[in-house]
Amino acid sequence: MGIISGYIGRVYKQFTGEILVLPSRTVALLFCLTLFLLPLITADPYILRILILASIFAIFAASWDLLSGFTGQMNFGHALFFGVAAYTSALLNLHIGLPHWLTIPLGALAAVLAGLVIGVPCLRLRGPYLALATLAFPLILTGIIFAIPGITGGELGVSGIDRLSGSRVIEYYIVVTLMISLGFVMWKITDSKTGLLFHAIREDEVAARASGINTTRYKLLAFCLSGLFAGIAGGLYVHFMRIAGPSTLALMLSFQAIIWAIFGGIATIYGAIAGVFILVPLMEFLRVMPEIRMLLFAIIVMLVLLFMPEGLTTWVRDKIEKECPRCKLRNLATRKSCRVCRADLG
Repeated sequence: MGIISGYIGRVYKQFTGEILVLPSRTVALLFCLTLFLLPLITADPYILRILILASIFAIFAASWDLLSGFTGQMNFGHALFFGVAAYTSALLNLHIGLPHWLTIPLGALAAVLAGLVIGVPCLRLRGPYLALATLAFPLILTGIIFAIPGITGGELGVSGIDRLSGSRVIEYYIVVTLMISLGFVMWKITDSKTGLLFHAIREDEVAARASGINTTRYKLLAFCLSGLFAGIAGGLYVHFMRIAGPSTLALMLSFQAIIWAIFGGIATIYGAIAGVFILVPLMEFLRVMPEIRMLLFAIIVMLVLLFMPEGLTTWVRDKIEKECPRCKLRNLATRKSCRVCRADLG
């Protein structure tokens, strides 16, 4: 009994010392709890549908941030990973009869292979040349899909795919749990040694290479990891919507991921997730004004980017927290000394 109480005490101390000590982490905890408790308050299929789609797109946007935000490899064709996984999952389910718990991982694996296909020839490209090269791949794959309609369904796509579950609430919990789990995994990757190397490549690739970092290997790793997470999102999407079509490869989907990530805060992971959960419900709310819906959406995004150039979550975090100049850990903005090294915070 003493061992259990001691373990609980350590968990509680770590919980209060690592999560509740910072407002941003407390907000993230409350956000996750709200998502889990929401079906107990309302099981409205429309609301759950919006949140399920937001969760899927949150994984997708965060995967773009993992690649482009942290390594600086600007990818304008990120929908390729999403679409490859969507079609792979759909075709395996329809023609072979594999269940979704197999087709989604296999679709994600296909997206990883797509990351290799993109990454290898594009490793020597930088800046706008890399962006234009990645932009071409979804267009190429779309042309292939149109060329073999007997397999891919052509412009109409393929439908009749199995659902994630027979219950909308269970589907909601599956997707939300995966979104939170994968978001945490991506954040931990960026907070690790690998994330530090991604940062080094983004800031100055030549200096990173001169320091002995195998930049080619780490850029390829970033493409594959990004493809893996985007592929999981694509597989979830196709089993939720029960259709895989050219829209899963659309250029607009790639640009939406960029908008979501930059709006929320690039190179943060949680910023991309927050951007999706703000903008996707916002677009649904603006349906009451269809004539000026896109105009209002554009104005809101432009105002945020104008006054908060580093993103909404980054701006808010900098208002309520500040970084220690010595140990680089974040502290509550009202503190006078660092909570760890006791350095003066000014």
